[in-house]
Amino acid sequence: MRKLQQIYNFIYKKVSNIQQIVLFLILFGIAILVFIQVVLRYLLNAPLMGIEELLLFPTIWLYTIGNANSALERNLLSAPVILSFIKEPKKYKITKIIISLISFIISCWLTYWAYHYFLYSIRVQKLSASLYIPLVYAESFIFIGFFLVSVYIFIEVIDNISKPLSEYQESIKK
Repeated sequence: MRKLQQIYNFIYKKVSNIQQIVLFLILFGIAILVFIQVVLRYLLNAPLMGIEELLLFPTIWLYTIGNANSALERNLLSAPVILSFIKEPKKYKITKIIISLISFIISCWLTYWAYHYFLYSIRVQKLSASLYIPLVYAESFIFIGFFLVSVYIFIEVIDNISKPLSEYQESIKK
C-alpha cells in the first residue's frame, strides 16, 4: 500500500508540474499577444486585425486547464460550510464522501455534454470569423478540461473513501 501511495504521489507531482507549465506558457502567450496589440494600436496607430480573435483560443485553454488544475489541487468551488458544523469523524467522513460523489456525478454529466459538443464541433467544422481558424481547436479543450476534472474528482472520491477516520479527526480539530 505504501508503494502504491508513493507511485500516486509521484504521478500527482508530475501531472501538477506539467499543468503548471502549460498554464504559465498559455498565460505568457496571452500577455505577449495583448502587448503586441497595445503597441501596434496605441503607439504605432496600426492595429493588427485578428489578435482579439486569436486570443479566443489560449483564453479558452487557460480557463479549462485552470479549472482542471483547481480540481487536481482540490480547490474547486464547494460549500464546506456544512463540514464546519460536523464534529463527529464518522459523519464528517460520510459527508465528505457524499459531497465528492455529487461533484463527480455533476462533472461526469458536464463531461458527457462537452463530449457531444466536441463531436458537434467536429461535424460542423466552424471557422473563426476573420482568420478562418477551425474553432474545434478551442472547443475541444472544453471536453478535455471537463474530462480531466472528472478524473481528478474520481481520485478524490477514492481518497475520501479510503482515508482512515483518524485523518478526519485531525481535520475536525483544525
